[in-house]
Amino acid sequence: MTNPAAIIVAARRSALGRIGGLHRNRRVEELARPVLSAALADAGCEPDMVDGLILGNGTAGRNAARAVALAAGVPEASFALTLDSQCASGLDAILDAVRRIAAGEADVVVAGGAESLSTAPWRLARPKNAHQLPHFIGFHPLGLEGSEGSQAFEADEFLARKLAITRAAQDAFVVQTHLAAELARERRQFIGEIVGQRATPEEMRDQVATGADPGELAELQPFQLDDGTLTAGNTSPLADGAAFLVVVSPKIWAKIGRPKGLVLQRSLVCGVAGTAHAAAARIALEALLQRGTDKAARDVGTLAAIETSEASAVEAIALTKSLKLADGILNAGGGALVRGLPLGAASAVAVTRLYTRLVRDTTSRGKSGAVVQRAAGGLGIAAVFEATA
Repeated sequence: MTNPAAIIVAARRSALGRIGGLHRNRRVEELARPVLSAALADAGCEPDMVDGLILGNGTAGRNAARAVALAAGVPEASFALTLDSQCASGLDAILDAVRRIAAGEADVVVAGGAESLSTAPWRLARPKNAHQLPHFIGFHPLGLEGSEGSQAFEADEFLARKLAITRAAQDAFVVQTHLAAELARERRQFIGEIVGQRATPEEMRDQVATGADPGELAELQPFQLDDGTLTAGNTSPLADGAAFLVVVSPKIWAKIGRPKGLVLQRSLVCGVAGTAHAAAARIALEALLQRGTDKAARDVGTLAAIETSEASAVEAIALTKSLKLADGILNAGGGALVRGLPLGAASAVAVTRLYTRLVRDTTSRGKSGAVVQRAAGGLGIAAVFEATA
């Protein structure tokens, strides 16, 4: 590997909790603070070394990054930026941190995402006239339960029909991904990744990961009543959670002993048509691979791991089928169907999972991996990372 311009040297996340559950009384800064502090401690960096914080968040309003930074003891002189590209926000924040360090603007930047849907301000749609009542606007990426925008689940239904992904196949995939997450827990693969706010077992386990019963999944009513296949059981539930990574310059990397970490190789963001929304993550990754400088760089088979926070089982199945991925490549420890989808933190959680698979896992068989994510509005983002020696 040539001399990297920026290195990710630490990655931590909270356990993800149901809305109104594990983190129900924790504002975004309270939820984020212990995760950020743990990531800095892992990196061997004191808070006063931080030049800036970049936060992905879609619901808190205001510049939530500033509140998080001050709560974590980051110097007042440090910059703090909040990005909102919905589920792509966390990865966007990490890519921005890498670019700023590569440009010589900073030496230590903390980046990631945090979302406290349980305490987020309510949003109301303005009535069109005096005879209408205001109504609440939700945040679900599939456009469910009064959310803004088009019904994105229709794009997932379109993809399911196009690839002949049945309701039974989707439900079976949910069961499979729950089993994969349970196996990862049994093998203690989340040790060193999840930060508990208190010393209790509940704080160290994603709250939505409670297993999936095939019979119960089969009884759920589809969102699209006539011929729909998507249900509350085979789509990802919203969640509260936070994930932060520490990105440093080569100078700081040398100062802290050149620990193993991740280096960004390349990235890409693209827009897609509405009907292709469910395939946006795959489209972004394929476009990124096509830009590779040699045959190996253009081959998805060179990636030892791929992580995403999928919105539905259809999306994850389609990723695997379309890219012809081997077993265990995509979301080896379970995806958002198991752990939940914390919007602005979703893709930062995925990068943290990739860090565990390529850096923490000493048995990893490869050095390169990718994080891909779809985001509301028909956007796809992909990034390829490589573990340092």
